[in-house]
Amino acid sequence: MNKNSDKKLNRIRRHKKVRAKISGTSSKPRIAVFKSNQYIYAQVVDDENGKTLLSVSDRPAADVDGVLSRRNQSQKGQSQRKGNLGTGATKSERALKVGETLAARMKEKGLLEAVFDRGGFKFHGRVKSVAEGLRSGGIKF
Repeated sequence: MNKNSDKKLNRIRRHKKVRAKISGTSSKPRIAVFKSNQYIYAQVVDDENGKTLLSVSDRPAADVDGVLSRRNQSQKGQSQRKGNLGTGATKSERALKVGETLAARMKEKGLLEAVFDRGGFKFHGRVKSVAEGLRSGGIKF
């Protein structure tokens, strides 16, 4: 076992503890957050029916399936690596934008309340930015 796998296992352990206490319903879904080193993902989940209602990430649209088209591979530049916000945006700024976008889409579907699942990550940095974006968009949790 190396240090990185221990960190991942510890995060998964923390996430299991959190998930044992919270669950999403169709009227009050769970907002699950996952962050990789480069991107952040947030999804609205109805645990009763086992369905993902909405999902948002800062990952570029051309790279959603994990495969870049030939044209995009040759033009893969700074703006594509920085997500849809273009160059100069920090990961925390992109996370805030993800939260605001998710809040807007939730309001369109009539969802104003949710429970927040930080995914075993500490509640600071990018995870906190997503939560702030959701709160500024009018979502209560």
